[in-house]
Amino acid sequence: MDPLALAEEMANGGRVQDLTGGGRALGINRSFRLYGEGSTKILKIYGTPARERREHHALNALAGIDGLPAILERGGADDMVWAMFSDAGRWTLAALPENPGLSRKAGEILRAVHDSAPNPVSNLARGIDQEWVTVDFNSTFRRLERYRGRVGLSADVLEAAKRVRPPYASEPRAAHTDPKPSNFLVDDDGNVTLINWEWATLAPPEWDLSKASWLAGFRSGPAAAEAMQEGYGRHLDPEQLDRWIVYHAGMNLVWEAEQRVSGGPKELYQDMVAELQRAVAGAGSTA
Repeated sequence: MDPLALAEEMANGGRVQDLTGGGRALGINRSFRLYGEGSTKILKIYGTPARERREHHALNALAGIDGLPAILERGGADDMVWAMFSDAGRWTLAALPENPGLSRKAGEILRAVHDSAPNPVSNLARGIDQEWVTVDFNSTFRRLERYRGRVGLSADVLEAAKRVRPPYASEPRAAHTDPKPSNFLVDDDGNVTLINWEWATLAPPEWDLSKASWLAGFRSGPAAAEAMQEGYGRHLDPEQLDRWIVYHAGMNLVWEAEQRVSGGPKELYQDMVAELQRAVAGAGSTA
């Protein structure tokens, strides 16, 4: 049985909407909206059992926080594991026009997660701390050097990125680690829900806040980025924010280059390369 067949079986004759474009790559999650009588649910079929375990563990640990998805049931079929969620909305912050009010709510969710004192969301004893960030920052740009030609990154910008001082990381807290606009769902009443918690762990709050506000500004506009930080209740120092953006943009370029076996045209990477270059210029002091 493949994921679509499982979704159709669980829909009991109702309509099924594929939310992930039919991706078949190993390890890729599949999500479907199942239509019932007057209601809809979201079926998530995980690329690996470990992903389902991590997400379930994180949501259990963070139970009680507003703006997190609600699991209705879990199960397995053949070699697939799945979870059924309440439908948290048909829109995402990535798909909507710039909306500071929604971005402010997204910032509030991140702050509630970071301020929580839940059961551990990770098996890590220390989590992602300053030492981890420093080591991985340097490793990221060594890895990016392999793909410099593929992504269209000049040698000068890469060398400048390598000289940027890694960003400041405060004590690890419960964190989502990938709060990009497409992970914030919005329903018709304007409620916001942060989904996809498989990679939740202990991490510096600056990780989530910098990534969320940067991508809100990058994808929607500066008012969305400002509102994200207002909702969170903290504005990152611009120089520190740019150091985090250097790191996030570098990781994004490495990930994209490694996912695209054939490389693809350099135009695919142009916007992210431009963001890296801009952030390098604003990152101030170098290591």
